[in-house]
Amino acid sequence: MSAHSQRRIEASAEQALLEAIDRWVEREVRPVVMHHDHNDIWPAELVEQMKEMGLFGATIGQEYEGLGLPATTYAKIIATISSYWMAITGIVNSHLIMAAAVERFGTEDQKQKWLPKFASGEIRGGLALTEPDAGTDLQAIRTTAVRDGDDYIINGTKTWITNGIQGSCFAVLVKTDPKAEPRYNGMSFFVCPKGPGFSVGKKFDKLGYKAIDSAELVFENYRVPAANLIGGKEGQGFFQATGGLELGRINVAARGVGLAEGSLRLATAYAQVRKTMGKPIAQHQAIQLKLGEMVTRAEAARLLVTNAAEAYDRGERCDMEAGMAKYFASEAAVRNSEEAMRIFGGYSYSKEYEIERFYRDALLMCIGEGTNEMQRMIIAKQWLKRNPA
Repeated sequence: MSAHSQRRIEASAEQALLEAIDRWVEREVRPVVMHHDHNDIWPAELVEQMKEMGLFGATIGQEYEGLGLPATTYAKIIATISSYWMAITGIVNSHLIMAAAVERFGTEDQKQKWLPKFASGEIRGGLALTEPDAGTDLQAIRTTAVRDGDDYIINGTKTWITNGIQGSCFAVLVKTDPKAEPRYNGMSFFVCPKGPGFSVGKKFDKLGYKAIDSAELVFENYRVPAANLIGGKEGQGFFQATGGLELGRINVAARGVGLAEGSLRLATAYAQVRKTMGKPIAQHQAIQLKLGEMVTRAEAARLLVTNAAEAYDRGERCDMEAGMAKYFASEAAVRNSEEAMRIFGGYSYSKEYEIERFYRDALLMCIGEGTNEMQRMIIAKQWLKRNPA
């Protein structure tokens, strides 16, 4: 088979998958999103449907029973869903970053044990990095793991963990050598299923990102087998955790694209039916200026995400590309949702209209998976490395 024929088959398969996602969003997601968002209710039925569609194994290799989708296709799926409801994509994102850590850095035994169950959604979970005093500065974490025979004993607290309540297993970043210098040399990553000594603290009541559980995880003399140390060697956790963030940032960027496009879609429709001074407001120059900027931002964000996803699929280091995509797309989401609020006018403040949810959800994209301030620093540092004087 020629390369051209192979690409045509892949494009056709991708199109069929995206059309299936479109139908699912229209049939199952749109009718229930406002109910779940306004009442902060976990979308159990949608999660089961995502399991059936294989989304919990979207980027997991086919050899481990996942779909094996390239990041480019995965980003399109996330953007499509996020253009109607961003929050549910977080359930998949955090889970797949955990899976990526095992797939990229785990031993073959670990891959065989965990990845098929991650792919099927039998075991769902996420990433446990952030602590009360350690967010962007991961090296400041205080959770420790001390070797005890064939086990490690973990103590500490993680916070703002997506899937914290509903998830059953987490990739947990710890200090195995708190005195190591530099600090990252003392960090390790473990696959930690819930069990004795692993409890869930408070669920956070959030401005946006509703219906998705963000919670505190507490480890009190939690015993985990040494076989669950990702890669089987201490001191690799920092790089394993940050390596997975490239996929996470591409996901957040794709969510930003979805929010930017969804805000544009709602504003475009409203501007053509709302009339002032005898004509639709879309015919007023002030509104056209807003729409022109909104569509340009959304398209630019989409192109940056595609660029980052393609670099990821080629196996290249793409922290700069992922950082640019995450930074720009998240800011595009915030700006487009704000402009859409202005186009809707007073109605934007009513929960009867969806646009207020887009505004609340968009703000998180600038903070999650590394703040945009940090993204700009990463972009600059990588740019200078690639362009030495």
